[in-house]
Amino acid sequence: WPAKLIGPMVPSSYLDGRIENDKGYGASLWKPLSEECVNWLKTKPKKSVIYISFGSMVSLAQKQIEEIAYALIGSNMDFLWVVRDIEKCKLPKGFIESTIGKGLIVSWCNQLETLANQAIGCFVTHCGWNSTLEGLSLGVPMVAMPQFSDQMTDAKFIDEIWEIGVRPKLDEMLGIVKREELLFCLKEVMEGEKSYEIRKNATKWRDLAKKTASEGGSSDKAINEFVESLNLV
Repeated sequence: WPAKLIGPMVPSSYLDGRIENDKGYGASLWKPLSEECVNWLKTKPKKSVIYISFGSMVSLAQKQIEEIAYALIGSNMDFLWVVRDIEKCKLPKGFIESTIGKGLIVSWCNQLETLANQAIGCFVTHCGWNSTLEGLSLGVPMVAMPQFSDQMTDAKFIDEIWEIGVRPKLDEMLGIVKREELLFCLKEVMEGEKSYEIRKNATKWRDLAKKTASEGGSSDKAINEFVESLNLV
């Protein structure tokens, strides 16, 4: 049977809106903290917040977490950072207390709801396929920090093919992204000369994602063709 290409597989509420109350995937490894995240985001200006999440499985080295923390301090920008409880011991001493008001650290949050919030300005991601599709479908510029497997390919698409973000360079000696490099990339996406083109491209891909999932779009047609082929068997 010929393959049928469908997607992006993002809940309908964030794309075409044709399925009522379709806002999630129906399962999560950790209990979301949506209310805390959303209430905090309400206090922040439009496109001003850096959202950082490395998914449910990635465990970063302590040195990498420290470098991210110092880059955030250096940026002087608002941030929402998902750090699992077992990873919080890797944060620099006094970091949470020193960033009260500028930053919110949570153990988990509803990522789709967060990315859809108008306060989010960019998404620092490990480039897992779900996270990549969510950022793409919701038009959020990304800072790509892949860790393994298909994440490397996803990061290449984010940076070079779709041009909806940037990919920080690894320090060759340490094998991590250092604070200066990450800070440069954050500023590039949030306020640099390149940010206009990145946001323009992110909006373009968001609109294309909505179009393909909507009635008459390529994904919608492919699903209908597949169902019709079953009826002919």
